[in-house]
Amino acid sequence: MSVSSTGLGNLINSQLISVLFETPSGFAIFTMLEKDLKQPDAMQNVWANFGADYRVEDFIWLKEFQEFKDKSCAINQDTGVSWDLTEMIKRYHVHGQKIAVGNAEYKVIIENSLGVPCLFDEIVMEVMWGLKNLMHFLIPQEKMKLRNADRLPMSQGLMMILNRHGFGIKPEMVDNDIILATCMLLDCEYCDVKNRNPLRLAGWHIEEVSGIKFEGWDLMKLATAVNIICYPAEATITEKAMFTHDEVLKFEKDAHKYEDRFYKGLCLNVYNEMVEARAHIKSVHEALKTLPYMHEVRSSERIT
Repeated sequence: MSVSSTGLGNLINSQLISVLFETPSGFAIFTMLEKDLKQPDAMQNVWANFGADYRVEDFIWLKEFQEFKDKSCAINQDTGVSWDLTEMIKRYHVHGQKIAVGNAEYKVIIENSLGVPCLFDEIVMEVMWGLKNLMHFLIPQEKMKLRNADRLPMSQGLMMILNRHGFGIKPEMVDNDIILATCMLLDCEYCDVKNRNPLRLAGWHIEEVSGIKFEGWDLMKLATAVNIICYPAEATITEKAMFTHDEVLKFEKDAHKYEDRFYKGLCLNVYNEMVEARAHIKSVHEALKTLPYMHEVRSSERIT
C-alpha cells in the first residue's frame, strides 16, 4: 500500500531532508526542513512539535507509506536494502540530500548499499520519538500498534524540560498528559525568550530616562516596571512592592517622558502575557506534584 501527501509549497530540495521511519508493519518516508534539526536549541524544541497533532502539521510531511510482509528482508546487513524499499527511498531522494534514519545500523546499510548519505544522531532520535508518539495521526494507514518497548528511548528534550522545572519521572511512565503538560511549560518559557531583547532594551530606556539601573532585574521585574510607567494610576500594591519607594516615585514622575519610547498597548500585552505564563507554570507544577510516579528533583541535580 502506498500513499502520498503534499504540504511543501515552494520549498527547494536543498532545504529539505527525508526521514525514513520504521513502523510495526512497514516503512514511511517523511520530509522536513533540515534547518529544524540544526538549530542551537533543537534538542529541547524538536520533540514539542510532536506533542499533539495540531503542533506537527507544519513541521513534517508524509510522502509515502508501504507495508512490508517481512521487514527483516527489507533492510539487513547481509542483503542490504530490498528493491521495494530502494525504489521507495529513491522516489523522494535528491542528489546531495540526506536521509535521517532511526538507528546506526540502517545508516551503515543504506550508505553502503545505495550510496545515500544518512543522518543519525540525538536530534534525529527526537524526531523518531515524535513520529512514534503521533504515528496513528501521521500514518493513519498503519493499523498495528507499537509495543511499549518500541516507544523507548524517551525524548531527551522532554526530560530536560521536566528536569529544569524540578521534576523527574521514569521514561516508561511518560503518558499523553505528561507530554501535554511539558509542552505547556516549554510554551510558557518561550514567552520569556521572545520578550527578552525588547525588555532588556526597555531597561536601557529606564536607565537613560530615570537613572535607575536595572542590572540584576529579571524579565518579570522589567515588564512590571514598564507597566507601572505606562499605567501609573493602575499599578497595584503588589507590583509596586517589587521596587523601592523612590523607584516607584521616579516611575510615576517620569511617565510622560516615555511616551515616545514605549507603546502602551504593546507593553501591556507583554506584561499580561508574562503574568499569564507564570500562572500557567505554577498550575502545571501543582498538577505534576500530585502524580504518584513523579518526583521532585533537587536543585543540585537539575540539568542546566
